[in-house]
Amino acid sequence: MSLVKTVKRSNFFIKLTHWEYWPFGIVQFPVMLYFGWLSLRARSFFFFSASNPGIPMGGMFGESKYDILSKVPRAYTPTTIFIPASSTKEEVLSRLKEGHLEFPVIFKPDLGERGFMVKRIRSAADVEAYLQQMKFDFIAQELVDLPLEFGVFYARFPQEAHGRVTSVVKKEMLTVTGDGSSTLQQLILTKDRAKLQWETLKNTYRDRLTEVLKAGQTLELVSIGNHCLGTKFLDGTALISPDLSAAFDRISQQIDGFYFGRFDLRCASEEDLTDGRVKVMELNGCGAEPAHIYHPGYSLRKALGVLFTHWRNIFIIARENSRRGVPYTSWKEGVSFYRKFKAATQAK
Repeated sequence: MSLVKTVKRSNFFIKLTHWEYWPFGIVQFPVMLYFGWLSLRARSFFFFSASNPGIPMGGMFGESKYDILSKVPRAYTPTTIFIPASSTKEEVLSRLKEGHLEFPVIFKPDLGERGFMVKRIRSAADVEAYLQQMKFDFIAQELVDLPLEFGVFYARFPQEAHGRVTSVVKKEMLTVTGDGSSTLQQLILTKDRAKLQWETLKNTYRDRLTEVLKAGQTLELVSIGNHCLGTKFLDGTALISPDLSAAFDRISQQIDGFYFGRFDLRCASEEDLTDGRVKVMELNGCGAEPAHIYHPGYSLRKALGVLFTHWRNIFIIARENSRRGVPYTSWKEGVSFYRKFKAATQAK
């Protein structure tokens, strides 16, 4: 392999030439300046806390996934069980049985971020292995075996009767397709998105790296729909319609104190998505992003425009809720909450 090709195939070059992989602080710097301006206008650094009065800090950070999902009508959610950090394997298995959950199931931290420790659990042995690594509260969730995964962003201004969908991202899981001659390792290392996950994948598939996939055979490498784990985020805003907005307005208005956030969900088809026949795996508040901006090739300039609009909407919703009697979180309370959140995540 030539030097030029070696450089182009390096992880550094792949990340450098695709802004979706750039560090958070670089991409968000202009947005952070805008946030500072909005804070001055609101006279509160934590003004965003009033965007969703029913979620601690509006869902910016540190919220319980289980508590928020519990607010969503049961018809739209998979069976989900809270597991205390102190639980033994026997206690976890007992809770799964009581909740009528059968393997495989999904385990994820109750206070989590960016796909940390989200695992598919297939057996009691997997439960034991998970407990050895996870020392914090987590949730066990029914595996939603539906083919399509989306993130749907919803916003409603308090002074308006109805809200609307503002962003749709379609998630394409990380896969490789065989050619009849290349080993699994070769297939991974020749696909940029998979190559960036090599350190994890080489351990996950250590017993299959020399396996040759048949021509046309597709293998899903990661089944968790998270960008940090290699999932491709595709711009699905073309799916936004009055019917889609109406469907998510019906769902959202049943969630106490919720005005702004993203539903991470699975469904059987795009038609089911439009009709609101979905299973919501997570509901994220104002800390969530309109993730369609991470579509490969999406311009950074256009993405920043979307993020500025995103923050403007947070400001408008929070300000209106404040006028209606919802207090902004005080500096003392906000800093205390943030410190607890950081202590928990850094301990991980």
